[in-house]
This record gives sequence, structure tokens and C-alpha cells, in this order.
Amino acid sequence: MNASRLALALILAPLAAQAEDFRPVVGQAEFVSLVAGKTLTQRLFQVGLNVSANGEISGRALGGNVTGSWTWQDGFFCREMNWGGDLIPQDCQTVEVGGDLLRFTAERGRGDSTALRIN
Repeated sequence: MNASRLALALILAPLAAQAEDFRPVVGQAEFVSLVAGKTLTQRLFQVGLNVSANGEISGRALGGNVTGSWTWQDGFFCREMNWGGDLIPQDCQTVEVGGDLLRFTAERGRGDSTALRIN
């Protein structure tokens, strides 16, 4: 695993959010209502992402710029990003909400999860 992929894995590492009760985000309209005009953050890895209603992703993580795009497909948040010049391939993820956290689980809900705070 190259250094940038290792750093990305750290960015997407799970947060201790087990105390929250999470429920599935059921559609694009609900997802947009949760993220529009907000910043998704994770302080430990200096993540601050804006996910716009028009399908754009922008922000920073571990000092590098993040850009990308997203769509809602068959109940999944599907995104493709670029972080500090490295392509992060498309992945479709489940999304759950619990309090002020959104939990994303990679590989259509079968992979690793990470939680980001809605600010």
C-alpha cells in the first residue's frame, strides 16, 4: 500500500461512535437535507468536506485538497474523489445517521465504516 493510500485509510478509519443509534438514510432527498450547506468533519485527521446538492465534493483532509463527485444510485451514496492528486476510485456506500453523525460503509455496506460529524 503506497503512502497516500495508507493516509487515506487512516482518514477513513472508524470513529468511536458505537454509542449512537444509527438508522439508514433512505434516499437522496434525505441525504441532501442532511448535508446541504454543512461541513462533514473528523478532527483527528483534519477532515472537512462539503457535499453539495448538485453532486460535488470539496474540502481538505490531512492537509491535502479533496475534490470529487457523487450520485445516489439504488439506495447508495456513490462517490469518486481525488485527494492531493491521487484518485480515489468510485465506491458505493451505505449511509446512516445517528445524532449529528453520518456513518458511511464502503463496498455497498460490506466494507469498513467511518463516521463524520455534521457541522
